[in-house]
Amino acid sequence: MSFNFATFGNDLYTGKRSIPVVPQRRKFYLASLVMILIAILGLATQGLNLGLEFRGGSEFRVATSTLPGNYEQIARTAVGASEGERGTGVTLVGNNTVRVQTEKLSDADSQKVRTELAKAFGLPESEVSGTFIGPSWGASVSQQALRALIIFLLAVALLMTVYFRNWKMAAAGLIALAHDLIITVGIYAWTGFEVSPATMIGFLTVLGYSLYDTVVVFDKVRENTNEAFDNGRLTFAQAANLAVNQTMVRSINTTVIGLLPITAVLAVGAIFLGPGVLLDLALVLFVGILIGAYSSIFIATPLLVTLRRRDASVVELEKRAARSQARKAKDVAAAEAARAAAELSGEPVAVGSGAPAALEGEGATLTGRAVHKYAQPTHTGPRNQPRRTPKSKR
Repeated sequence: MSFNFATFGNDLYTGKRSIPVVPQRRKFYLASLVMILIAILGLATQGLNLGLEFRGGSEFRVATSTLPGNYEQIARTAVGASEGERGTGVTLVGNNTVRVQTEKLSDADSQKVRTELAKAFGLPESEVSGTFIGPSWGASVSQQALRALIIFLLAVALLMTVYFRNWKMAAAGLIALAHDLIITVGIYAWTGFEVSPATMIGFLTVLGYSLYDTVVVFDKVRENTNEAFDNGRLTFAQAANLAVNQTMVRSINTTVIGLLPITAVLAVGAIFLGPGVLLDLALVLFVGILIGAYSSIFIATPLLVTLRRRDASVVELEKRAARSQARKAKDVAAAEAARAAAELSGEPVAVGSGAPAALEGEGATLTGRAVHKYAQPTHTGPRNQPRRTPKSKR
């Protein structure tokens, strides 16, 4: 039997199927806690591979038309660095440009390295460029990025509190953002990916994307929980879990569509362009969007349920929902018993006369709809057609 993604999404929306995200929230908390601890361990033991813009140093670029296969060894020998020595990095930019980064060198040493690189690659010295970047520029960028992050978080907390009229939604959203940031930084620590100014920009972009996805889920959570408070049929946790299921397919589709062009840019940058702004930005977006999609579905809403579990209104709703669901279960059991008795006696079963809605069709769901609320009806003929009156009654 083939899997139909559209049918699966419709079943999640109506409640016919349910993925227990909120009921199993402790498992997701544990998984996130393990990832966060691993990320912190990586930061403590490995540290971040800061780019030249942050640590300061000298950079040389050798543009050659014929790139030797052992270009890295040639460059290290010319600089005088032993293989694997920290402080000297050799990377390929594009197809034929070798980038050599070293610690800060004096003007005389910098000129000497340029001369040695030109000789080693058999090029005129004019084909070897040398630049020096001071750490003060990177420190300035870091300060500006940190200031922007603080302003961003404060604005987010204020806007979410006003929009949702509940500070606990803002708190859950901010915790999910911190979750994304820590894990993303931890991945950079363990993999050794270089952190450049473009990476800092990517971090802020990822936070905005993750927040957008979380707000969409929270909007559906508010809609479902408000309805639950009105009719008392579902608990707060059940209504929130239904909201996560209803928005899950949309979140997955949005994430996949967002990752497709980023993956293409990442592949082009890694294969053809080499290290640079484009590759750094694409890399952090790819990692961050994946983590953000996970937190929007499996962390933000469960955290909201945990934060509100002791609210007086939520506790009262649980009692009302328990009574409502107990009555429904009792009605269902009575209707099933009546149906079984009627089938044994050979009498026709009258569905609809006192039978609960759950037994009046096979499509009964948590939302009371067998199909998506925006799906087209299955009947044929024009809608709202006036009833034809016999001539004798006109």
